[in-house]
Amino acid sequence: MRQKRSPQLSVFHALASTEIGQELAAISLVIDETPEMLDPIYHDLVGQRKTDNGRTGMSAEQVLRCAILKQYRNLTYEEMAFHLSDSVPLRTFTRLERRQRPSASTLQENIKSLSEQTWEAVNKAIITHAAKVGVEKGRTVRIDSTAVGCDVHYPTDSTLLQDAIGVITRLLIEGKALFPTPSYSLCDHRRVVKKRVLKIKDSRKETARKACYKDLLDIAELVWGYGESAVAVLAGFESPDREQIIHSRMLVEELERALGLLSRIIDQTRRRVINGEKVPASEKIVSFFAGKRPMVTRFSLPVDKPA
Repeated sequence: MRQKRSPQLSVFHALASTEIGQELAAISLVIDETPEMLDPIYHDLVGQRKTDNGRTGMSAEQVLRCAILKQYRNLTYEEMAFHLSDSVPLRTFTRLERRQRPSASTLQENIKSLSEQTWEAVNKAIITHAAKVGVEKGRTVRIDSTAVGCDVHYPTDSTLLQDAIGVITRLLIEGKALFPTPSYSLCDHRRVVKKRVLKIKDSRKETARKACYKDLLDIAELVWGYGESAVAVLAGFESPDREQIIHSRMLVEELERALGLLSRIIDQTRRRVINGEKVPASEKIVSFFAGKRPMVTRFSLPVDKPA
């Protein structure tokens, strides 16, 4: 039988007088003064089930307090189950009864049942309480974010050139697979480009690094020329197979976008690395793969020469 609130603990159960204990006591007071935040939690836990039979599970208040404790102390479910088994201050804060020893799976099952809408309601209740007591007006919001993997690697001029050359070369090879075979010239420089990029990364002397960059720029201009001639040929491509024609048009669109970015990357690299010029942040490209438009940065980046 699920309950909304936990029974009042004995007066002999008190939080420790340490700094953490005082913080937990303040959090506990806020929860006691805003009982309305327990309603959506209770609804998530009970749903449409009957509440007058079955085992007595964790109350809505206990689930909320355990969830807050987990985030507050940055605990895993296993660590929290361990601490709740014998820590009097933590058991006091979570309002667990004497016989309650929730396992890690029990804690996870109960906390994970709370929906996003429920947490939003809890946050609103806390902000309303803070505004009522004059602690916070709730006009400013701090958003926490989590870093996730993406296709934007650390930006350097050499890797930007490598990305552009690699993509354009791949598109040109793909175009050669059309039937009838388009008559544009093509040479695969990707292996040489990879060697130059690695040498730039490992070079300690500025003269050696600049020499490799000049080779990269020469290759990039060659590949840009291959792409330009391929766009002209593919734009007029004819084939009895309609799918081949549609594919050629798609290649033209991709090549035009890639060539536009490569042109900007070549200009950016020559200005920064060869001429030693400072390129405005608003003009810098930091990824060849960031959407359909070039991704620009609004901050300064350190040098290899990073973009």
